[in-house]
Amino acid sequence: QVHLVESGGGLVQAGGSLRLSCAASGRAFNNNATGWFRQPPGKEREFVATITWSGDGTYYADSVKGRFTISRDNAKHTMWLQMNNLKPEDTALYYCASGPAFALRPNKYEYWGQGTQVTVSS
Repeated sequence: QVHLVESGGGLVQAGGSLRLSCAASGRAFNNNATGWFRQPPGKEREFVATITWSGDGTYYADSVKGRFTISRDNAKHTMWLQMNNLKPEDTALYYCASGPAFALRPNKYEYWGQGTQVTVSS
């Protein structure tokens, strides 16, 4: 079992930065891939980024590549998403997720946090 709690969301102007954190409890976290997803208002949940259990592999959605960086520290049971040069279209509820597969589809992840809101004003 893995329990995930996101933090770090907020309101920021376009061009600004935020750093999201995902704190985990449960031993399975260190053996699982983890990822970030987001759900914009009125839209479906979409993939943002994922990282392997060891942290040596990452993959990003094209829409965030070059602006967002995913990282993790297994000793701290924590994952982060550094978001730079934010755009209004990045506005969404951001979720962290954990699962056995390094994957892009939400149904490949077993555990989910409750989400943290990111709002980017123009």
